Amino acid sequence: MENHRHAPQMSIYTCPMPPEVNGTQGNSCSTCGMDLRSVQQENPDQYQVQLATLPQIIEAGHPVRLLFAIKKKQKQVALDISDEMNIHVMVISEDLNWFRHIHPVLQQDGSYAITQTFHNGGKYHLFTYFKPLGKEHVLNMLEIEVKGYYMTSREVTSKKQICYIDDYTIILENTDNFKTGNIQRIKIAIEKCEKKLHNSSLEQYLGTSAHILMINKTDKEFLQIRPIPHVQYPIYAETNITKAGKYKMWVQFKIHGKVHTADFNIDIRSIKESEKEVQLRQHQV
Repeated sequence: MENHRHAPQMSIYTCPMPPEVNGTQGNSCSTCGMDLRSVQQENPDQYQVQLATLPQIIEAGHPVRLLFAIKKKQKQVALDISDEMNIHVMVISEDLNWFRHIHPVLQQDGSYAITQTFHNGGKYHLFTYFKPLGKEHVLNMLEIEVKGYYMTSREVTSKKQICYIDDYTIILENTDNFKTGNIQRIKIAIEKCEKKLHNSSLEQYLGTSAHILMINKTDKEFLQIRPIPHVQYPIYAETNITKAGKYKMWVQFKIHGKVHTADFNIDIRSIKESEKEVQLRQHQV
């Protein structure tokens, strides 16, 4: 077993009032409007996430045991339950075309373990999200290499706003309006047999109606977004995206005991870019 190299621990920003609202620097709380504050300003490196694997070399197509140890000053750290789990790990391929949301299980030695199979070779990012006992949430990113054949896939370039899963059609309705500099409303409709579903059709998943995750294609900036109730959309959220670029979004929801994962490609434009387009159209008229 060996520890894999990891990127610096990332700072999570939460609301001072409802701390379950989180985002990135510059975001405002979608509930009360307050500026989000960093929960790791005192010592962002006080917690370490150590990853070991069995076998040591990870090969595509073969199961591997992932063992996570959360430590502070080389001592195991006890974790609170957060969103129904002790630890959340979002596993994302470098090209953003493969995603898994996994929950390693507590072992007798204090570590957390789970078995996973990677079907494609290449680099993967493991975003580990947890809450030390009595402390604030921590987000850490690890990188691993999977040996074996790398099957190229479509780049995250063109917009994708409709996803088909089983008998469901999931629609991200307002992708043309996504831009930096203001509150971004995420409106997601779900249809089955051409009938629109309401919020009451969804079961609780990880303590809320859905799980929304966005990641920037260029620098892998990570953003978790918590849905809020809405009379029209079964999944609705508000956030403030500070950086323009191409993003991948995953939306997870639960119906009849089964978790479904929809994915979308989004192009976030800067507010200045949007203003220039408006001025150009006005000039052409």
